[in-house]
Amino acid sequence: MENNKVVIGFIGAGGIARSHAFSLNSLKFYYPDAPEVELAAVTSARKESRESFASRYGFQKACPAEELLADKRISTIFILGPNNVHYQHFRAAAAMDHVQRIYLEKPVCSSQEEEKGIIEIVSSHPGLQVQVGFQYLYTSAVREALTFWKSGVLGKPVHFEFKYYHSDYLKKSYREKRVTRLTPAPDGGAMADLGSHILSLLVAFMGENVEITSAVQAGEFEDVPAGSDLFSQISLFDRESRAAGTLSASRISSGTGDSLSFELYATGGAIRFSSENPGQFEYYTEESGTWSRKVTGSNYKPFTSFPSGHVPGGWHRAMMHAHYVFLTNSHTETFVPDIMHGLAVQKLLASTSEHLAFFRKRY
Repeated sequence: MENNKVVIGFIGAGGIARSHAFSLNSLKFYYPDAPEVELAAVTSARKESRESFASRYGFQKACPAEELLADKRISTIFILGPNNVHYQHFRAAAAMDHVQRIYLEKPVCSSQEEEKGIIEIVSSHPGLQVQVGFQYLYTSAVREALTFWKSGVLGKPVHFEFKYYHSDYLKKSYREKRVTRLTPAPDGGAMADLGSHILSLLVAFMGENVEITSAVQAGEFEDVPAGSDLFSQISLFDRESRAAGTLSASRISSGTGDSLSFELYATGGAIRFSSENPGQFEYYTEESGTWSRKVTGSNYKPFTSFPSGHVPGGWHRAMMHAHYVFLTNSHTETFVPDIMHGLAVQKLLASTSEHLAFFRKRY
């Protein structure tokens, strides 16, 4: 890949935007062939926030959305605003004839009409590269676990369990800071915000034939709308393999902090991962009769000595690799979450919303 400059514009200047800015600025430390990055412009709804963001994180200018969208130097757009405007921003970015790639944070949209709109947009822009922000797919242990699972060594899937738990929303002060995320599903709630990450992992491991059979939710506070799930669990069934399982997302699980885990059981063994040990995964085979641990450290390609390969990788390290894959169009990965993957996750989110509404009506 030629080391061409990538001129970037951010739509959004919140917390996740800071993480993306950090990761983009860090690429040069990790990848000798990373392209030169120019942080050209940032826009957001509030003038004060975008100007502060630009000044603090090295963007050349803060400007209204119209000015950023008209800037013909920008080749790459990061869509990082609130969930309910992702589609609006994606449509506007795709209309920029000089934009080559779009990084779209999850969830990709909020309704079936918007899903159809995205399909029409990508169909009419066949050269546009779109990558969705499911950075957990790039965690070294998850990547290698996925490759191992797809090898078929463990046999046919039987059942599975995916979890992503937070605890911070137990605090009223935290809920007040994140009030925009307390909107009803599918663009708000624990399943949309956190569960989308594990739905992405579920689709990567099990394929797109999984469907939701039921859903429940729990946890309520006076300042949280009933339609915004604080804890939700869905039951799923895979028509192709006949495997079944559960997936749960929580913002109010005391003592968990930030915990993502999954377990998959098959006819010839099992595999499991926990973010508490991010540099490894474990697997069991019926043939061996024992659990084995596979230590992955920071095993990213291309290999880099910063940090050493045996060093455990953190949350931002996976995001950096996601950016490298995005900007270089690298083909070394087992799975890259493109826009069609994002839409597959979105369909499950929409189905979750319907099942949760049915649950609330009944109970």
